[in-house]
Amino acid sequence: MTKTSQTASLTTGSSLFTVSAPSGAGKSSLIAALLKADPTLMLSISTTTRQPRPGEVDGREYHFATVEAFRKNIEAGEFLEYALVHGNYYGTSKVKVLEQLQAGNDVMLEIDWQGALQIREQFPDTVSIFILPPSITELENRLNKRGQDSQDTIKRRIQDAALEISHASDFDYVIINKDFDLALGQLTAVIESARCRIRQQAVRHQPLFTEFGITC
Repeated sequence: MTKTSQTASLTTGSSLFTVSAPSGAGKSSLIAALLKADPTLMLSISTTTRQPRPGEVDGREYHFATVEAFRKNIEAGEFLEYALVHGNYYGTSKVKVLEQLQAGNDVMLEIDWQGALQIREQFPDTVSIFILPPSITELENRLNKRGQDSQDTIKRRIQDAALEISHASDFDYVIINKDFDLALGQLTAVIESARCRIRQQAVRHQPLFTEFGITC
């Protein structure tokens, strides 16, 4: 990772966000609602080797790839982070994220806890958010109602959720998605709070800070 890429968010005033959660916690629905209300927030589309679910479109929810192609991308150093999750690879494009940050755009990554920690190592000013379900029972109910996975897959996701949830303490913010509107309001508040950090404001409003003699 070059010095330019490490400091892209600081030099442009942009913010980098990671949002993680166990499958079924409502992460994707919250992010979709947030992006609809705030079109200035850019979502990085991850690459995955898992099969598309009904209704998913390549390049919209994910970039779908074969395991062979994914591993070639790893060898070429094309990912900021990647991880093996539920038996499938997931990764974040280095070029696309850095392009958005260097353009001054705020970027959100919808990734698992492993990827979030990898991103934090490269971008220490990243704002990390973890979404919790109100209970394991409710998590299982949501996975069943979703109707997108086999019972064996749901069982594995519930088992994996315990490990994922154990890493919630590694994140800056935790939002409990019991009431969707409340959780969405809290997620929005975290985003706006991060945008008001003094270093972000100093870059985006440099003439004003210079006028007032504010240095940071």
